[in-house]
Amino acid sequence: MKAEVTYTDAELIEAISEGTDLNRAIQFIYRQHAEATSSFIRHYGGNEQDADDIFQDAVVAFIDVVKKGKFRMESNVRTFLASIAKNCWFNELKKRERAGHRNKQFEMSRPQDEPDVAEHINELERKKQLRDLVDGLGESCRKILLLFYYENMTMREILYHLPYENEQVVRNKKYKCLQQLTALIKDNPAVARQMQEIIK
Repeated sequence: MKAEVTYTDAELIEAISEGTDLNRAIQFIYRQHAEATSSFIRHYGGNEQDADDIFQDAVVAFIDVVKKGKFRMESNVRTFLASIAKNCWFNELKKRERAGHRNKQFEMSRPQDEPDVAEHINELERKKQLRDLVDGLGESCRKILLLFYYENMTMREILYHLPYENEQVVRNKKYKCLQQLTALIKDNPAVARQMQEIIK
């Protein structure tokens, strides 16, 4: 079993700068510094995934700084990584806050004429009232009207479902049923409108 490679800060900077065994250097950074950063992120409202993402961003930024020769060793690697992670996380929080504000603004600016649940319930209620009125006409009228208007059957097709002599008898019966229904709904404007929509 291979012993884990360790680095002083100076050796770590050198390994990254020269690109020698970069993978081992990165593994060392994760082993030595990930937990401290993770703890910081969780303390300031993040979760495990946030901590992983932020630390990864911090490592990428740190390697970029070192490769460009901009790491001055004015602080140790742990402090520098923590500083990058802190900035990344606070920027992320600001971004989320702005996104939350935008979502709130979007919700407030949505058109208020979207379909209303109350209107949908009223529509169902009107249909129920109409159905109740049709039911009150008696079994034969109910069957004729429902077969014709809801099932879209022709007079010939209705004849197979009901005990009438011919299509003309069915047509006459339907007409009488509609007259009865019209009389029942004339005092109910909502149901009358519903009836007009159904009877083309």
